[in-house]
Amino acid sequence: METEETPAPWEGLPSWLLGQTANHAHRLVGDGFSSVGARGYHYRLLATLEEHGPASQAALGRRSGIHLSDMVSTINELADRGLVERAPDPSDRRRNIVSLTPEGARQLRRLEKRLAESQDELLAPLSPEERQQLTELLSKLLVHHSRRTGAPEERWR
Repeated sequence: METEETPAPWEGLPSWLLGQTANHAHRLVGDGFSSVGARGYHYRLLATLEEHGPASQAALGRRSGIHLSDMVSTINELADRGLVERAPDPSDRRRNIVSLTPEGARQLRRLEKRLAESQDELLAPLSPEERQQLTELLSKLLVHHSRRTGAPEERWR
């Protein structure tokens, strides 16, 4: 006769549950993006360019949350694939302005589709109302902790 083990004490802790769920979310989103030859940074950079328009690497880093040390390689990867273009800034030739190409906009649509599919898979057991409630609660936690650490909270709203 098989007996069920009692869950470990930590398995009911919100911090443990959030961490385990975050691992699944990261895997699902990563798999979705890799199915179209992309990474999360690609999505963030393309989406930032579409939302805010052409910008310097520094501005893109601030707006997307991508550290400048990762920004150059991300731009290089996207430029090599024709998804973004770099051009000298007319007001400061030492700086480049990065812009979204039409192919970059098409890739962004593919990434958005994969991201939506990943969200649906992650949240499959939840009703639309529960999904909304979970999103609101997670946002509330993130804003609270961002304030405590001095992170810019406007990005999380």
